[in-house]
Amino acid sequence: MSTANSPSPCRIAVTMGDPCGVGPEIIVKALAAPAAPEDRQRIVAIGVPAALERAVKVMGASLRIRCIESIHELDAIEAFGVLPVLSVAELSADDLVYGQPTGATAGAVIASIEKAVRLAQSGMVDAICTCPIHKANLKRHGFSFPGHTEFLQKLTDSPNVVMMLAGPRLRVSLVTIHEPLAAVSRLLSPQLIRRTIEITWEALRRDFGLPSPRVAVAGLNPHAGESGRFGREEEEVIAPAIEDLRRAGLDISGPHVPDAVFRQAHEGEFDAVVAMYHDQGLIPLKLVHFHDGVNVSLGLPIIRTSVDHGTAYDLAGTGRAHPGSLMAALQTASLMARNRKAPAACA
Repeated sequence: MSTANSPSPCRIAVTMGDPCGVGPEIIVKALAAPAAPEDRQRIVAIGVPAALERAVKVMGASLRIRCIESIHELDAIEAFGVLPVLSVAELSADDLVYGQPTGATAGAVIASIEKAVRLAQSGMVDAICTCPIHKANLKRHGFSFPGHTEFLQKLTDSPNVVMMLAGPRLRVSLVTIHEPLAAVSRLLSPQLIRRTIEITWEALRRDFGLPSPRVAVAGLNPHAGESGRFGREEEEVIAPAIEDLRRAGLDISGPHVPDAVFRQAHEGEFDAVVAMYHDQGLIPLKLVHFHDGVNVSLGLPIIRTSVDHGTAYDLAGTGRAHPGSLMAALQTASLMARNRKAPAACA
């Protein structure tokens, strides 16, 4: 419990994601163990209570699911071993078959994200943390967004959002996200790259507490184009964006050779790398942070972190899903909330 001299814990809303996947199980696993005082948070799950109850049984966890009607009830729940849940749907057993999402589960997924965003926009929670969704099933049932990031951008009416993947030793932001590789070159522009770098730099300063961020920018082509021999995007598109920001006083460098810059960042030379496309950044990130990598949406008016893995239908119901990414996502959400609220930070 907080004392008069210690700030109150952060409130974080965790969306369950696809109830037919591993989301409910990693929530139960992550929250079944007692947290250290410095890591304590007030967590509320948003989703389908029956899916969480099933996960408790699968895990054999000593965690009690308690449905609440309002976020205000969180403050009255002090006992460890109780998971408050805001329900968005009561689904039948036919809708909760592992690996077989339905139209009803798609509706519950969307409703839980919308509810979490409303809570964050109103200040009722300090951050939201999302569990994995199944994009193909959502698309089959009318969801028109490529993923969480784009949907959150629409819900918050945010003009520019950047996807960052972050771990203890490596942070990577993406200029383009869910785009075919063949389209990346034509989508790149000095304006888009500059905006991505600016949003990344500001997030490192404001959300991660780095007063003077060092950002490296990866090239697009092998050997960063090698003076135009392997492509001219570095000279004509990427370098102009970097030079604009360097003239403004930001510590930005590049274009760096892509096959070396991630190792340099991993060894502490840079605070983040801006990658040109999805797999360029995510392959090295997941190589070193497969179980503790976190997806962070930068540029939103709210804090949103997420696991960096999918629904893992092959593991759903086995109790073997690893909760590491969710635990890291919760810790990152708390860090960001503390830094945004400093000096009146949450603990």
